[in-house]
Amino acid sequence: MPRTFVVAGTHSGCGKTTAALALMAAIRRRGLTVQPFKAGPDFIDPGYHELATGRTGQNLDGWMMGEAGVRRCFARHAAGADVAVVEGVMGLFDGAEGAGEDGSTAQLAKWLGAPVLLVVDARSMARSAAAVVAGFAGFDPGLRLAGVLFNRVGSARHGELLEQAMTAALPEVPVLGLLGRDQSLALPSRHLGLVTAQDQGLGPEALDRLADWMLAGCNVGRVLALAPDLTPEPEAPPPAAPGTDGDAPGPCRPDDAPPGRTGPGTGGSGVRIGVARDAAFCFYYPENLRLLEAAGARLVPFSPLADAGLPPGLRGLYLGGGYPELHAARLAANGPMRRAVLALVAAGAPVYAECGGFMYLMRTLTDASGTEHPMCGVFPLRSVMGARRGALGYREVVTREPGILGPAWTMLRGHEFHYSRLGAPPQDDQAEPPRLVYRVRDRQGWTDQAEGFAVGNALGTYIHAHFASNPDVAPALVAACRAWEGTP
Repeated sequence: MPRTFVVAGTHSGCGKTTAALALMAAIRRRGLTVQPFKAGPDFIDPGYHELATGRTGQNLDGWMMGEAGVRRCFARHAAGADVAVVEGVMGLFDGAEGAGEDGSTAQLAKWLGAPVLLVVDARSMARSAAAVVAGFAGFDPGLRLAGVLFNRVGSARHGELLEQAMTAALPEVPVLGLLGRDQSLALPSRHLGLVTAQDQGLGPEALDRLADWMLAGCNVGRVLALAPDLTPEPEAPPPAAPGTDGDAPGPCRPDDAPPGRTGPGTGGSGVRIGVARDAAFCFYYPENLRLLEAAGARLVPFSPLADAGLPPGLRGLYLGGGYPELHAARLAANGPMRRAVLALVAAGAPVYAECGGFMYLMRTLTDASGTEHPMCGVFPLRSVMGARRGALGYREVVTREPGILGPAWTMLRGHEFHYSRLGAPPQDDQAEPPRLVYRVRDRQGWTDQAEGFAVGNALGTYIHAHFASNPDVAPALVAACRAWEGTP
């Protein structure tokens, strides 16, 4: 396995994404192959990771995937790389709850046995920065803090003060970098986080500037020397899917497709499932797509924004999240695509839609300016963008009835983050209301949250599920698509 280290931060906004990207770019400049990973449920940072490394960024989430799932996913994608860089989420010890480490960057680092580089925003601090590092260094004795990257260092004198403070107070924690303050390196953001890499881009010139910035303030060779080669965990068969009593989720399935099923990697035709991929629909866990392919799916990308209709021969659809609210006028204007999606649902094809994809299947979408746009009309619901966040956090769901994800009592874990809310349907709407097929549990326990909206074989939800939380879900969805006897 490659040399591996975790780039963590004291808090969100300290500069860990910029530092992680700069390290990736600087290491790649040495001619080394870098495999990026992102801790937590983030969809946007992995896109920037791919631009910096040339390899698809992968999510590692302890709460959604469990330890075995994290280890398997890491080993699968890190193989063949020279260096693996894991960018943390929020602060180093922040996770699913305040009393434990589940879902935190620290948990991942310990599971992987990887050293941590702590990014500290040193702006307006000198000796106090050493006190901050001391708190992080002593908080969890089981964690290996390999060193500190001080970010937003204002001057050479400022850097000297930081090094003096660390030498006096924490000589065992090396200062690995003094990264100068440079606002031009900041990545633009919007309501769900950073602007996506697809919209913003990160060209060769920007990557060179990031690498130069890192190399000017950090001895990257010393960082690499602190990261040991990891020993791969022995392979073990995945356990059965967890129950609904709070067990940790099970791991990913092995790479091999289940017996009797073929996919793109096996030379067979596979079950053709359309996957919406464009600027409006770009939030997918790569592992979800891999698991579908391993179960026998042939994933066929299409664009609800640009294509005049669905690809031929589809047996189902997967509509991920993204930013349909930013492209609502174009989605509405593409009437042929909206009608094609509605017709496929009406014919009984399995359709799974998350967050932005769910919004696309509703009757209308009201954007931030208050303009209402017609959508596909599968669900007699309206989505309305709000000025404030509508929901944020981990969710566990259990199905109330059999469906396209498996039998009743199927469990999934995922994450919810959106600014839209459900608006009241028109008073004269005579459509049959959708079935609610999810029970939802958050940090406080089981909730009355209305979730898992079903019409026929179409399932819409605001929750982004990670299929590695239940190894039976991807095969169940592919099997449902294979069993559909309608006309594609």
